[in-house]
Amino acid sequence: MTEHASTAFERGTDGPKVILAGVDGSESSLRAAAYAAGLARRQNALLALVYVQPVMAAGAALGAPVAEATGEVAEEIVAEIRASAERLKGIFEVRWRFHTFRGDPYAGLVSAADELKADAVVVGASERAGHRLVGSVAVRLVKAGRWPVTVVP
Repeated sequence: MTEHASTAFERGTDGPKVILAGVDGSESSLRAAAYAAGLARRQNALLALVYVQPVMAAGAALGAPVAEATGEVAEEIVAEIRASAERLKGIFEVRWRFHTFRGDPYAGLVSAADELKADAVVVGASERAGHRLVGSVAVRLVKAGRWPVTVVP
């Protein structure tokens, strides 16, 4: 059996370029972000951290400052991520960017994954009991079948 040049080993060219992690401030989403950061570091990929700001027309109609509240959540998440990145500086280097999208979590993550050309999506397992029966964002992303999805407990 002769070896052809076309079967030569290819190094470091097939890995993901963008790994998207959905974050909402919950413990499971922060674990998902940490897991995705490890994947991104090992693959030399960009880590896209995505927070989906909920659109609550009913809350806004009642006079609730919804946009301000969700903006504050996004700022808190960014501050926490920056603090974590600073603690790991010099130990682990990860290229990351924070993005916000608006909508319900599923539609927002789908839009983000499409727009950012994500190669993989990482999310935390839902912490709500009802989601085990009805279906969580993670389950819906897996069923969409458009990217590999990792669900972190």
